[in-house]
Amino acid sequence: MKQSHHGVKTGGRLSGVGRSVTGSRQGGALGSQAILLLAVQGLFGIASALSGTFIPVYLWKASQSFMLIGWYTLGQYVTSGIVFWLAGKWVKEHHKMYSLRLGIVLSGAFYFTVLLLGQQAKVYSVPLGMLSGMALGFYWMAYNVVYFEITEPDNRDRFNGIAGILGALSGIIAPWVSGYLITSLQGESGYKLIFTISLVVFGLSVVGSFWLTDRGVQGEKYKWTLGIDQLKEKGNPWRRMFGAIVTQGVREGVFMFLIGLVIYIATKNEGKLGNFSLVTSLVALISFWFVGKRLKASNRKIAMLIGTIMIGLIVLPLFMKVNYSTLLIFGIGTSLFIPLYIIPMTSRVFDLIGDSEESAKNREELIVLREAGLIIGRVIGLAAYLIVLSQTQTPAAIVTLMFCVGIVPIAGWFFIRPFLSANNKFR
Repeated sequence: MKQSHHGVKTGGRLSGVGRSVTGSRQGGALGSQAILLLAVQGLFGIASALSGTFIPVYLWKASQSFMLIGWYTLGQYVTSGIVFWLAGKWVKEHHKMYSLRLGIVLSGAFYFTVLLLGQQAKVYSVPLGMLSGMALGFYWMAYNVVYFEITEPDNRDRFNGIAGILGALSGIIAPWVSGYLITSLQGESGYKLIFTISLVVFGLSVVGSFWLTDRGVQGEKYKWTLGIDQLKEKGNPWRRMFGAIVTQGVREGVFMFLIGLVIYIATKNEGKLGNFSLVTSLVALISFWFVGKRLKASNRKIAMLIGTIMIGLIVLPLFMKVNYSTLLIFGIGTSLFIPLYIIPMTSRVFDLIGDSEESAKNREELIVLREAGLIIGRVIGLAAYLIVLSQTQTPAAIVTLMFCVGIVPIAGWFFIRPFLSANNKFR
């Protein structure tokens, strides 16, 4: 991203010169670079939603194995965490846009590989998960640094709200189109078509990234163990924040892939999965818009508490029966309340990264620390999944697992709540 090489964020705001090229504006408005980053992410999201929703289903149809999908996902999580840590040095000391574009290109390579392997993808599930993890690691490492540089505390909730809206729009259109094509063309033809369309959209995302400008490097060296040092320091706010991030990861570790798979198993119809995504994403679009507009520092503590409680309780209808209707109730409820949780959670983490000039200089290392928390949480959630499903695969066991990991973010609220008050100081 081309931005001024001058100016470092202090307290989440820029000191020095070059404010006009940060992508931020007075009054919480978003500048041109922020809008362009949202556009690139929107294209990346569309390409991922077109095919990513159906990857677990595709592997399930080829293998009929919950465990295989679990090991695929574990390969993805662990590799993305390692690549995130390694890519931090590249992003900090060299050119972050190369990392962003490499992530997009590798995402395209992943779907191209699945396209070539066809039904044999089940044999290479773990290497495929690792390839996907590499793509995600390179992309999100660069994306998060760029996001930090072009936003400030007064427009971060707005950016995250719009990002949520774009994600919801992707979820409305892309999976529905994919589900329609898969069911209409039947067999491998539908999957081949959506994987090919994803490749094209990933290409457009790469092209769009060339208009993002790079802020350049600050001459600082990458500190490999800075995250561990933060956690060792008594009284460091990252100790509480890291706990909150881990709880977010525990939920994501299971929900990111299991929901779509459960819907397919319950309905045996990719079109139903596409319809589910359409309805729930439409609700999420409205909810992200409303929360992004209304959420303020004065109300985010109670808003986030409501969100964390409700995304756990909304699993309860599935205990009555797991069918399309109860899954739809669960999906709509989650879409309604997830913005109350995820918007303040994301914003406050990045506010902490910009809390001082020193921490802002170490933004790459602290973003890696955030990702480490997510990965640890996801692996914990996935380990629970692998343990439970190795013993029993009954609907009751799966729903109980979903409920248990779904309520974990409540603990995260207790970790983060001191940072949610208006005019809060992290130290």
